[in-house]
Amino acid sequence: MSWIIMIIMAIIIGVIGSAIAPGRMPGGILGSMIAGFVGAWIGGMLLGSWGPQLGGFSIVPAIIGAALFVLILSLLARGMNRAA
Repeated sequence: MSWIIMIIMAIIIGVIGSAIAPGRMPGGILGSMIAGFVGAWIGGMLLGSWGPQLGGFSIVPAIIGAALFVLILSLLARGMNRAA
C-alpha cells in the first residue's frame, strides 16, 4: 500500500512542478511520476527534508526540485531542437 501512495504522490508532485516551471514535461502521467521522483531527490539534496511529509516525500522541497527538473529538461530539449 505504501508503494501506491508513493507513486500517487510522485505523480501529484510532478504535475505541480510541471505547472510551476516554464516549459512542458513530456510523457504524460509517466513523465510526471519521473519528475516527481527525481524532483524529490533533487529537492532533498538541495533543501533537505523540511516541511510536511507525505508518502515518504518532503512536499515543499520535492515540488521545488520537480520544477527545477522540468525547467532543466525543457531547456535541454530546446537546445537540442535548435542544434538539429
